[in-house]
Amino acid sequence: MGKFEIIDIKDTIRWDHIVKSFRQNDIYYFNKYVRAFQIHGDGEPILIYYQAEDLRGFNVTMKRDISLFDPLKKSFPVATYFDIITPYGYGGFIFEGNVNDENLVCFNNDYLEILNNEHIICEFVRYHPLLDNAKNMCSVSTVLKLGKTISIDLESIDLIWTNITSKNRNMIRKAQKSGIIIQHGKSNELMNEFIRIYNSTMEKDNASNYYYFHKMFYKSIQSDLDGNYELFYAVYDNKIISMSIMLFTNERMHYHLSGSDFEYRNLAPTNLLLYEAACWGCNQGYRTLHLGGGIGSNEDNLFKFKQAFNRNSYNSFFIGKQIYNQKVYDDLVEIREINNLGFNKESSFFPLYRA
Repeated sequence: MGKFEIIDIKDTIRWDHIVKSFRQNDIYYFNKYVRAFQIHGDGEPILIYYQAEDLRGFNVTMKRDISLFDPLKKSFPVATYFDIITPYGYGGFIFEGNVNDENLVCFNNDYLEILNNEHIICEFVRYHPLLDNAKNMCSVSTVLKLGKTISIDLESIDLIWTNITSKNRNMIRKAQKSGIIIQHGKSNELMNEFIRIYNSTMEKDNASNYYYFHKMFYKSIQSDLDGNYELFYAVYDNKIISMSIMLFTNERMHYHLSGSDFEYRNLAPTNLLLYEAACWGCNQGYRTLHLGGGIGSNEDNLFKFKQAFNRNSYNSFFIGKQIYNQKVYDDLVEIREINNLGFNKESSFFPLYRA
């Protein structure tokens, strides 16, 4: 029988010691990454650590008190039921050791017990496309393929350029000829400018309120992720017209948040920015720059834009949906249906009671 340990966000040393002890760790699992999303109101970050005789694993998740969700606030007392979800980005359990079906079944039995003790009703997972960690959970949970993501191979500058489509190369050349310069840094002035450009982009895209972050969220990035992020920005005629926050650790870079001035879109500043960021990453010794996928994992214009940076890249993106207490889950859905006239019981949103 294995042993589970739940690590609180305040136990920084223990948390990061566990994460770093796994060869396949990534930025999304670190204590310093999830702090910003706790500030954003996504829940209480916890690290779940599993140890058995010849298998160990860990995952980072946001534990959310269901009673704090506005439509369910008066339904039951605080801290009665919870659900858990992957922090913004990607996650899911990472295992080391003898990862076979027998050990995974034992793990899952122990996992169900710990979740029951913690009053966890259900779980939503966004598995990491580069770690391919969804495959380990297929035998013990519901795993669904949602779409594809794109990553840039940073093995060499020549390979970066070779993998870019000819049309995108022309866009990059156009940006260079127009006089756009790509720079990077992480001063307070740059972060303030990023917030302005990012929020303007969200307004143009009619983004939901979730994608507007408080200033303290950005302060957390600056302080907690000081050695793991860089702001890349495109300058045209002495004006910043496009910006991106890049995260990095353990040989991987991630395209995190981005914004651009709509007025200058025809100059293709973001095309040049991503190319220059990839070249920077290559020179720093990183092996991949993960761009992610389309909106809602669709192969939309955003996906096609990213795909143009590596015609040979197709990472599979999987999600996990698991209900651990069906009765309570159904009761919560029923409460929503009774109290909210516009509630759509046929929605594919998970968990349904948060739709």
